[in-house]
Amino acid sequence: MTSIRVWLLAAGRLFASIVTAMIALVLLLALVTGFVLVPVLGLGVPVVAGALGATRVLADLHRQEAGRVLRVELVASYSSEPGWGWRDLLACLRDPQNGRDVVWLGAHAVAGIVVFWVLYALLAAVSSLAIGANGPFSVLTIPVLVLVAVIWWTVPWAVRGFALLVRLLLAPDTTLARRVEQLTESRAAAVDAQAAELRRIERDLHDGAQARLAAVGMALGLAAQAVRSDPDRAAALLEEARADAGKALAELRDLVRGIHPPVLADRGLVGGLEAASLLCPVPVALDFDLPARPQAPVESALYFTATEALANVGRHSGATRAWLRARYTRGRLTVLVGDDGRGGADPRRGTGLRGIERRLAAFDGTLHVSSPPGGPTEITMELPCALPPPVSGPSSPRTTSCSATV
Repeated sequence: MTSIRVWLLAAGRLFASIVTAMIALVLLLALVTGFVLVPVLGLGVPVVAGALGATRVLADLHRQEAGRVLRVELVASYSSEPGWGWRDLLACLRDPQNGRDVVWLGAHAVAGIVVFWVLYALLAAVSSLAIGANGPFSVLTIPVLVLVAVIWWTVPWAVRGFALLVRLLLAPDTTLARRVEQLTESRAAAVDAQAAELRRIERDLHDGAQARLAAVGMALGLAAQAVRSDPDRAAALLEEARADAGKALAELRDLVRGIHPPVLADRGLVGGLEAASLLCPVPVALDFDLPARPQAPVESALYFTATEALANVGRHSGATRAWLRARYTRGRLTVLVGDDGRGGADPRRGTGLRGIERRLAAFDGTLHVSSPPGGPTEITMELPCALPPPVSGPSSPRTTSCSATV
């Protein structure tokens, strides 16, 4: 049952809609007049530009009010800015949203006029019947009450009708456009992350293994020259070359582990996270519940993001304990890294968290950071994925729930 206060608010909104319908009619007439005058030395350009600017202001007001009525956020995307020149006018005319605004002007004006005359007829009928009634129990009392009930019911629904008209014409569904924009951003982030990873590999190879192998080649060349004249120096050079070759091999192994760690390939995400937890300088409580092993790209993304989050715990948090959880629910794989440190983590100020966010975005994943000053900090990483059915074998994933502290 609609309360009197709610009904009065709806009546005020309906009255405002009827008033703005008259304004919309005036703006329509201004637009038509302006277009007629455009060929006459361009006299209609400022008229059309002013009417389009006023239309946008009126549309914005109605979007806000309709959003309150429907309890949704109604937004519109304009590709032009109102102005007084030819170029500004042409840009506005090419803007699809301005076209929708003009269509709404006509629809709103017609709807406002119709609602006005309907309400006027109902109120006139109520007044006429009330005047004709001889007492509270007159035969005309029942029609009066019926008309009052009709008005009581009509006003809120008329307000909702105006709001739905705004939603239909002034706030088109932008879900697909936003989705395309998100995918474009995530694709760009993936390309940037891949380029950064390739630069890191190139830098590590150039500064590490490549330099070591070049030193090995030089040492072997010097040893070949000294093998007859100075066998002791040749032996020392060969030992130096052997040591450099061992270091180059170790650096190549580290580089390969950075691309795809063997523990991740052998033991899956659960085993990889357990191994990463062992490297954290604070005790980490583990809690995993994964029904199957995710696909390799998803597994790798979550492993590296969780490893980076654990590294941040050791470097920046000042924590005495941490926790790591992994769950799979409703088609989303979630990994949470938390600690009892000082808090204050902010993706906008830390390149590490931004890197995590970019890596997740490449897979349409999300990052949520809860880190109030004083802690605790919890970093939640989510990726949409469909887990394959569990398989059996020595390298099958850990599919049972497990809890531990390492």
